[in-house]
Amino acid sequence: MTVHENFMKQALREAEKAYENKEIPIGCVIVYQNRIIAKAHNRVETLKDPTAHCEILAITSASDFLDSKILKGCSLYVTLEPCAMCAGAIVLSKIDNLYFGAFDLKSGACGSVINISNNKSLNHRCKVFGGILDFECGSMLKSFFETKRSAN
Repeated sequence: MTVHENFMKQALREAEKAYENKEIPIGCVIVYQNRIIAKAHNRVETLKDPTAHCEILAITSASDFLDSKILKGCSLYVTLEPCAMCAGAIVLSKIDNLYFGAFDLKSGACGSVINISNNKSLNHRCKVFGGILDFECGSMLKSFFETKRSAN
């Protein structure tokens, strides 16, 4: 197992927490100097807050940990390609590297639908690596939505 797969497994553990709480199962960890400094899972339903995506929550936690709004030297691992809001937050916080699991062909904003993370018009671009443990990440999401549809 690579170091990136190991960190993605930690993000998957966060996604499992979201699943257990009937949230869309997406999890995230932020790594600085090869150790996890922040982790989060989606809490949109729990907090009744449309901005409570795991990336936003983890960025807030990492900023608090480092006592800085700038997260240079950090890498963010998330189980699904970030949406436009989260990609914007990643750029604004100046995270160096983004590693994600499953591609989001409907609203992914890091290359699938649009590409905010590497937009040359913005003052920061992060390196993006997609498809890490994509099967595991995608399977959890697929299972969640199948269960949700069958309940309706």
